[in-house]
Amino acid sequence: MPTQPNSHRLRLGRYSESGRAYLITAVVHGRQPIFSDWHLGRLLVSELRRAHETNVVNSIPWVVMPDHFHWLMQLEEGNLGRVIGAIKSRCTREVNEITGRRGPLWQTGYHDRAIRDGEDLLPFARYIVANPLRAGLVDKIGDYPLWDACWL
Repeated sequence: MPTQPNSHRLRLGRYSESGRAYLITAVVHGRQPIFSDWHLGRLLVSELRRAHETNVVNSIPWVVMPDHFHWLMQLEEGNLGRVIGAIKSRCTREVNEITGRRGPLWQTGYHDRAIRDGEDLLPFARYIVANPLRAGLVDKIGDYPLWDACWL
């Protein structure tokens, strides 16, 4: 039985297309605010940057929130599921090693939204970058350390 209702359906109809932009959201298991510790959040940031620097994706903006992350990126090569799975796996190993915790860090699966050709990316980017403001974590986005955008 899945630990999350309908998590087995997350992969139905999912298709990876090189050159396509995707809005990705992944959530920490049990919504635990693991990344409230910004040092742990930097571990996830390193994995997002690794995917960009190895040309697997082209990152547009991303934000690491205490219990989830949002990432707007263009898939350059590979399979979307493998890219996200690798990031989540490496991050889990690092966080568990540093904190001494065991077990899963992430909820099963992730949410993705393929961005249509010609669709403006700016509203998605603004949504992502404004997350810490909407959550009341900071008064100015420049005060939040766990985000980046290619336009800045």
